[in-house]
Amino acid sequence: MEHLPVSDAIVGPDGLARPRWASVDPMLRDYYDTEWGVPVRDEHALFERISLEAFQSGLSWAIILRKRPGFRAAFADFDPDRVAAFAEDDVARLLNDEKIVRNRLKVRATITNAQATVALRERGGLVDFVWSFQPDDTPRPRTQADVPTSSAASVALSKALKQVGFVFVGPTTMFALMEAIGMIDTHLLDSHRRGSSGVWG
Repeated sequence: MEHLPVSDAIVGPDGLARPRWASVDPMLRDYYDTEWGVPVRDEHALFERISLEAFQSGLSWAIILRKRPGFRAAFADFDPDRVAAFAEDDVARLLNDEKIVRNRLKVRATITNAQATVALRERGGLVDFVWSFQPDDTPRPRTQADVPTSSAASVALSKALKQVGFVFVGPTTMFALMEAIGMIDTHLLDSHRRGSSGVWG
């Protein structure tokens, strides 16, 4: 008889099971319960997610989430049209803003990606472009170790976005985006959020 691995989900005081990363910090728990894995089908919101995933590269998501209000204030609430028009004085302003992650390459990447987002409207828009890479199946992890960090779909999405002018959109970053916006469901099988996106049932 095959023995299935024991889940490493943690049952909180509220009786709900969550992955370890969402079980201690109240901010991350709230993010997990209300945002992570919820489908995003709005250009403005999707541009923000792509931007923040790029800033997260090499850092913890908790750092980015704590700074999200600062990011929104600094980047015109992630309005693609406004960010696309940022000039050198805006770059200088952003690099002096302690409320965000002050990384020159990532700041410039956000402006570049805003410009690419605006240009992509001629091809149906960012939302349809990204969601066209939704895979035919989704992971079914029992433990966090079962969750991959990239996939054939995230590799393809990364390549396609780079071809239309996006930067800082590597396969691992795009896999994290796909998880965050509900394109795939990597909630642990016994998590109370499993299937909550409505995309995978």
